[in-house]
Amino acid sequence: MSIDPDATRPHVLARFWGNSVIRYLAVGGFCFVVDVALLWLAHEVLGVPLAISAPIAFLASFAVTYTMQRVVAFASDAKVVPSVWRYTVLVIFNTIATTVIVWGVDALGGEWLVGKVLAVAATTVWNYFIYRYWVFTRTRKDQSADV
Repeated sequence: MSIDPDATRPHVLARFWGNSVIRYLAVGGFCFVVDVALLWLAHEVLGVPLAISAPIAFLASFAVTYTMQRVVAFASDAKVVPSVWRYTVLVIFNTIATTVIVWGVDALGGEWLVGKVLAVAATTVWNYFIYRYWVFTRTRKDQSADV
């Protein structure tokens, strides 16, 4: 009787998806597309000024982003009310930062999309750590199982 060596190893895709950074980036990428599409619709199609359309688009993705990050990226068992409150504080900060960055790049003569990409790059880095260690806190046992 022989043991199949592949039967004892986790599938490569499962190991890859098992990493919270990968799930965070995948969810964030999807939410970025939704956010940019809303910004484009508001600013380019409807003619809403950038200083208004950037925060509106960002805030419109609030529920989708929170839910997907909580459920998919971090598989959080944190209590909903405190995590929503912490997420809201972070969203307020990110909204101000995003608006300043997008508007600032535009005011300097750059394209608003460049500003949006810069804002997303900055918020992506700090949000991962803030989500993981503050918004969606988990028990020590759960954290040690995650890469």
